[in-house]
Amino acid sequence: MTIREPKLTVRPGELFVVETEDAENGLIRSPGDLPDRATLGDSMSDGRSNPCAGPICVEGAGRGDLLAVTVHDIQVDGQGFSYISPDFGLLSNSRRHAECAGPYTRIIEHAEGPSGSTADGKAWFTRNTSWDLQPHIGTIGTVPDRPIAAGSDTLSGQGPHGGNLDCRDVCAGHTILLPVAVDGAYLYLGDVHGSQGDGEILGIADETRADVTLSCEVIPQKTIPFMRIIAPDRLIQVHHGRPLEDAISQAFEAMLDWLVEDYGLEQREAYLQLGVNPEVRIHVYQMVKLGRLTHTAGVSFPVDCLPRR
Repeated sequence: MTIREPKLTVRPGELFVVETEDAENGLIRSPGDLPDRATLGDSMSDGRSNPCAGPICVEGAGRGDLLAVTVHDIQVDGQGFSYISPDFGLLSNSRRHAECAGPYTRIIEHAEGPSGSTADGKAWFTRNTSWDLQPHIGTIGTVPDRPIAAGSDTLSGQGPHGGNLDCRDVCAGHTILLPVAVDGAYLYLGDVHGSQGDGEILGIADETRADVTLSCEVIPQKTIPFMRIIAPDRLIQVHHGRPLEDAISQAFEAMLDWLVEDYGLEQREAYLQLGVNPEVRIHVYQMVKLGRLTHTAGVSFPVDCLPRR
């Protein structure tokens, strides 16, 4: 596997900012820019779709370590877009829903919030319909210990190292845990979304450019089965698979192991809590059929139910 030269080298704990392009390389900026060959060319098939910034080398990160990436801030662009493609999406082949066949593009305006930035702003879908922006990173990962075709900087790359998982919990205030397969970790990220519904049934969210502020720490000689997230109020175990129930069941099993190995719960206690605690939640992040992408799910566990230390 050929590893690209790093675009940036950072020290553990150092704040750094990454500028990311939208999922279609800035080619869609108005309603007339449709998701078709005239606008996008062959970007979906030639590897230019879903571009990621990087790689970013983290000093001191070595093979077998764990990279803890804290997202401090996500400032999205003044607009995003979503579209209906005739090639993918839940209803792309539906005869009953002809208007949902596409191609169609919707521009979504991003207004600043109380902070004076889009980090806590509003998404205006129509003149009368809006919601709070929930910026998150759709694709983030380290260089995997496998061929570059499955890398974290590709449209279809998914795995324990991260990749294109479209997980709404990769957001400001959360810390993302990723395994390190090569010295330096070589972090990639991009595909920022202004907002996204559960399941991402269109196969695309509110796609946008963004400035992302992060920092990294290295946890030596620690392995995990798949990407994990630490939020202020919950732990989130992510997994992927197809069918969807495979992703969910694997996330549950990996969460049980996490609770036992890192937080001292007994296996039986953890198993029972995952079944009866009403604050345990299942998250369906992405479930569209697109090429080699599989479905992404997560299981969250409330931190106030962890053993007191």
